[in-house]
Order: sequence, then structure tokens, then C-alpha cells
Amino acid sequence: MYLIRISTELKLTVHDFPEGSYNEQNEVLRRLIGNGCELYEHVMPKRLYTVLKHSNCPTNIQGQAISMLVDEEGLLKEKKKMNPIASYLYETDKHGYPIVGNVLFIGEVQTADGINFCGIGEAVFEKLREQLQELIDKFKAAKMEKE
Repeated sequence: MYLIRISTELKLTVHDFPEGSYNEQNEVLRRLIGNGCELYEHVMPKRLYTVLKHSNCPTNIQGQAISMLVDEEGLLKEKKKMNPIASYLYETDKHGYPIVGNVLFIGEVQTADGINFCGIGEAVFEKLREQLQELIDKFKAAKMEKE
């Protein structure tokens, strides 16, 4: 199963969801976010559910529900750059709080121990990847029109 990374430069990359212990997985996720991420925040951006129509309700089926991981301390970093896609999905235009840095889109699963992160289910992954790429293309086109 996979996860999707969107960089501040509007580059979409696909990665395997990390295996191993909880600590090993967290280290890989923080490294994928980058910029010295030591603590990530679990974010449920509204437009991911209202506009892109993905589920925010984990079930016992891995990766049917989707959420986003961001650098918890991103706004405090010396090197910070707004992530246009993540900020759009988070509705920054309505409340003014941007998402900075690279972000990860991951799956969630309900287990006996609670909700855990996992890779994104195959059908959900394909739909989300296409939708995010369309958003990236629109943002790039809008940026070129301004220049």
C-alpha cells in the first residue's frame, strides 16, 4: 500500500507505506515530510472530504479513509514555504492559517487498539492521486498566468 507526498514545489511522489514498528514507521514518515520534521500533526483538511469526496471515517478496511500529515512545527522553522495544495484543502483562504512544508496523504484503519495509520487502499489511491495531480496542474497553470 502507498502514501502520497506533495512538496511545496508542487511535485507529487508516491512512496510505500513504511513497515516496521510504530517508531520505525514514524521515523520514515518524518523523514518524508523533511525539513527536520521531528513531530508531525494529523490533519483532516475539510476540502479533502467536501470537494474531493474522500472518507474521513476509518473502518476495518485498510486505507479507505484518508488524512494528511504535516510538520507540527513547520511555521516555526527558519526555512518555511507554504504548500499550496495542502493549504487549499485545509481552507487557508477562509481562516488564514497556512500549511507549510511537504505533506503526506495516508490511509487510516480502525483496529481493536484504535485508529492506526496505513497505506491508502488501491482504488482510493488511484482516485486521490489523479485528483491531486489535477489540482497541481491547475495551481501551476494559474501561477504561470500571473507571471
